[in-house]
Amino acid sequence: MRIAPHILHVAQPVEGGVARVVTDLVAAQLATGLRVTVACPRGGTLAYDLRELGCRVLRWDATRSPGHQLWGEVRRLAWLVREVRPDLVHAHSAKAGLAARLAVRGGLPTVYQPHAWSFEAAHGGVARLALGWERYGARWATRVLCVSQAERRTGHRSGISARWHVVPNGVDTARFRPEGDTAPSGTGPLVVCVGRLCRQKGQDVLLRAWPEVERQVAGARLVLVGDGPDARRLRASAPASVKFAGATSDAAPWYRAADLVVLPSRWEGMALAPLEAMACARPVVVTDVNGARESLPADHPPSCLVPPEDPGALARALTELLRDEPLRTALGAQGRTHVVRAHDLQQTTDAVTDVYRELLGLGTAQAGGPDEGRKCITT
Repeated sequence: MRIAPHILHVAQPVEGGVARVVTDLVAAQLATGLRVTVACPRGGTLAYDLRELGCRVLRWDATRSPGHQLWGEVRRLAWLVREVRPDLVHAHSAKAGLAARLAVRGGLPTVYQPHAWSFEAAHGGVARLALGWERYGARWATRVLCVSQAERRTGHRSGISARWHVVPNGVDTARFRPEGDTAPSGTGPLVVCVGRLCRQKGQDVLLRAWPEVERQVAGARLVLVGDGPDARRLRASAPASVKFAGATSDAAPWYRAADLVVLPSRWEGMALAPLEAMACARPVVVTDVNGARESLPADHPPSCLVPPEDPGALARALTELLRDEPLRTALGAQGRTHVVRAHDLQQTTDAVTDVYRELLGLGTAQAGGPDEGRKCITT
């Protein structure tokens, strides 16, 4: 009897969307009988959640950004790879992708998943260095796994020569559903933004837009759900009417309480928050960045997609939807149908396992099920 393949996931982010994706993948892969180990830093929620699943977790201390400590991080990871002896390495995010590819250097099948390109988050010389590395490091990625066609196109246009797979993000549509507990609410329409409080997610742009929304929509309320490095700065600049709810292990009650969910990101691969909100039958407004347009139903109105860094456009979009309850109801129902059909978590995890099966030369029975309906685009 053939032994199940052993997958080593390497992740630097230990909270937020990347941690959620890793946790969901690991849960699905353990359920199919794969052997799974995860290397990640301590702290955050990732290691705790993985151990609750019965997954082996190894400590790999790594900072979010490259620096003088990089080579020590690479050596430690190379040692972990020798200890684990995996059949395949799956690296999540730029830092883990950098360290894992340097540690393995093509010695094992390696899947690299950027979860948004690092050079989009940087400026000047740092951006040029990040792009130069992605071009060079692609030789050590057996597959580069993107969460949207837009993310793949950005990589391709930027000169990254890779074997691409596109597997859109998915969410648990049983957990994120219209029915269930709701967060405390009150009078007046409620706008909710769920995301790490950091420059990427653009809450500062939302706070600049919010006074105009309040002027146009009587009693409008805004709640920011999450925590992060910009929390203090955002609190200092926020109007008194804005509530900061802090981090939560379950955002579903906030989605259900919302009349409208917004995510004004500056860059993304494909954010989970809008998918989760739509799964809860809530209308969303997002910025037109990588993956955002693909996450929405094809016939969603243009007003649900606004330019990044544009508080005026964001205020107009929020005001328009807050004034139109029938449209919000229709968009919520449409969004739920769309996510169930195109972004269900099981489809996503099956498609990633298909990538592993291809790289390891395994048949369907070894990877846990038939191929029908799986979403995996190869280019």
